[in-house]
Amino acid sequence: MTFNGFNKEDFETFYIEGLDERMNAIKERIQPKFQTIHDLVIEDLQIIAGHEMHLHIAKHARRTVNPPKDTWSAYCHNKRGYKKHPHFQIGLWHDQLFIWLAYIYELPHKAEIADKFINELDEIKVTIPQDYYVSLDHMKNEAHPVSDIDIAKSLERFKKVKKAEFLIGKRFDANNPIVHDGDALIKEIKDTFQTVSPLYISSMKV
Repeated sequence: MTFNGFNKEDFETFYIEGLDERMNAIKERIQPKFQTIHDLVIEDLQIIAGHEMHLHIAKHARRTVNPPKDTWSAYCHNKRGYKKHPHFQIGLWHDQLFIWLAYIYELPHKAEIADKFINELDEIKVTIPQDYYVSLDHMKNEAHPVSDIDIAKSLERFKKVKKAEFLIGKRFDANNPIVHDGDALIKEIKDTFQTVSPLYISSMKV
């Protein structure tokens, strides 16, 4: 199985005008690569997670006018959906590739997970490298290096604010050579999943 990474055309998808036109490009250019990535990483991820994981590729089905500004694939233990559960994401903005362990606002046990992470903060700080990133909103192309963010404060906000989110992992600029090197990117994805897996395993016990 050959995977050559993502190229300039993939990222330029998000400059295409029109909902149908952009969605067609996402389906033709990007979604097949999400499927290939799945085939290359799923065995490792299931070992890391300790259970079966299922691929969900974003359909952007609710959109009727505005084309999506990003797209992603998600990995979750639940076959029917991922948004209400801890899950892993791999996706693209026009200028970034992201690999997240994601806890988004639809998660019903946000407060309990936040409390657990706050209690385990010392371990998390040892586990997560300083060059990893935290995002507080999956709908915004914004993230903060772990070295620059107050994780405790972010988790308190995640706990108390209904729409607050917590995503942790890695981001790569679209021009980063890793993004265009299939073997290197697959290794990076597997390594990132492994690094954040203690948080995932902990949160699945809530």
